[in-house]
Amino acid sequence: AGKGAARQARREGNVPAVIYGDGQPAEIIAINGNDLWKQFIKGQFTSTVFDINVGNDKTIRVIPRDIQLDPVKDHPIHVDFLRIAKDGVIRVSVPVRFVNHAASPGLKRGGVLNIVRHDVEIYCPYDRIPSAFEINLEGLEIGRSIHISAVEMPEGVSPVIKNRDFTIATIAGALKGDDEAASTTADAAAAPAAGAKAAPAAAGKAAPAAAGKAAPAAKPAAKK
Repeated sequence: AGKGAARQARREGNVPAVIYGDGQPAEIIAINGNDLWKQFIKGQFTSTVFDINVGNDKTIRVIPRDIQLDPVKDHPIHVDFLRIAKDGVIRVSVPVRFVNHAASPGLKRGGVLNIVRHDVEIYCPYDRIPSAFEINLEGLEIGRSIHISAVEMPEGVSPVIKNRDFTIATIAGALKGDDEAASTTADAAAAPAAGAKAAPAAAGKAAPAAAGKAAPAAKPAAKK
C-alpha cells in the first residue's frame, strides 16, 4: 500500500482500490483498468453490486462507495469498495426521475420544477437496490411540494432520513391571478402619485399668470 504501489499499478494498466467494511480489515487490491472502465461507463456504478476475485478462490461481494477520476482524462484512478455481508443492508443513493411534465397544470402555466434533491439516500438489501425513484408530475399545480412520503419504496427499502417528511421538489412560480392583482395594485398606487405631481405644477403656473396680469392694471400717477 502507498503512493508508490498505486503509481506502479497504474503503469501496469490497473486501478488501485480498497475493500473495507463488515467488521474486517481493509484489503488493498488492483483492478484491471479496462474491465473497470467498461463497468463504469454503463452508468449507476456506485449502486451496482460486484463480486471481486481477490485470489486463492476468494470472492468478495462489494458495492462501490467512492470513485476518483483523473481530472484530465476523466478515467477512474482509485475506487473504494464497501464489503457486503450475506444478509447485509447497505446505504446507497438512488437517483430521482420525474415523469409526465406535460400533464402538470402548474408547469403548463409557466411554473418551474425546482428539484431540491436529485437523489435520495436509502437503506436497502444489497440485492434489491432500486435503479431510480419515479415521481409522477401529473395534476400538480404551482405551489405544490413533493415529499418523500409520496415516493413508493419497495419492501425492505427505507430512507436514511426518517424523522421528517423532507421535500424532493416543488412546482415554483407566481399564479396568473396573483400577477394581475399585483399589476392592478401598482396602477392604483401610481394614479394618486401622478395627481399629486399635477397639482403643484398647476399652482405654480397660475401664480405667475395672475401676477403678470395684475401688474399692468396699475397706472402711473399724473404729472403736474
